[in-house]
Amino acid sequence: MGGGGGGGENGEPEFQIAPMIDVLLVLLIFFMSITTAQVAKVDKEIQLPVAADAKKKEDKNMMNEALLNVRWTPAKQEALIIFQDKKYPEVEPLVDLLRSNREKNDKYRVVIRGDKALPAVEMQKVMALVAQAGIDDISFSALNQ
Repeated sequence: MGGGGGGGENGEPEFQIAPMIDVLLVLLIFFMSITTAQVAKVDKEIQLPVAADAKKKEDKNMMNEALLNVRWTPAKQEALIIFQDKKYPEVEPLVDLLRSNREKNDKYRVVIRGDKALPAVEMQKVMALVAQAGIDDISFSALNQ
């Protein structure tokens, strides 16, 4: 009579590796998709300013954060705001979007990643637009090197 259980001729159980590999691949794909979503929000063309006292960001607030990339174009002498991979030459739709996100989440905050060549006046405009959306928790991204 044939019995289940995967025993060999000597009666010892066999180690099933295929289900373990399946589980590991699922976990790998899951973590890769999460990491890709977080990295995609960062604009690689922005060169962050250096701040000697910059502190490492805490990862626990990632779900409550909006990452606002502000790129400076020296040739045109203009700032370009990028939020969630979308460029906003006009700020009104962005203000409405940030305001609706803030209404859904009381802990919602904005992290501004401004280019180091960005003039202070342009940074003030970005801060004013965030305040116009009703968000008072603002941080700036910088390097500490």
